[in-house]
Amino acid sequence: MFPVIEDGVPRVGVAVHDSGSGRVGLVAGQRSPYVLLRPLGGGREWEADPGHLRPLSRAEFLSAQLAEVNARSRHPRPC
Repeated sequence: MFPVIEDGVPRVGVAVHDSGSGRVGLVAGQRSPYVLLRPLGGGREWEADPGHLRPLSRAEFLSAQLAEVNARSRHPRPC
């Protein structure tokens, strides 16, 4: 199994909680000194301080995915 974090920065594709913004996202890359995150359901990236990130547990990830699906069902995006 590959490490989730290398040199204090989560790897691309890892689901994390950003305590700075209170949001959950997937690591999309790095723009020094920040990490780029994208919402689970897609959308605009945001920059986060790596010190504010922690990987989600499997249960937290599944819960966040379910919340995203529920939000989309209540407020579908226009085509």
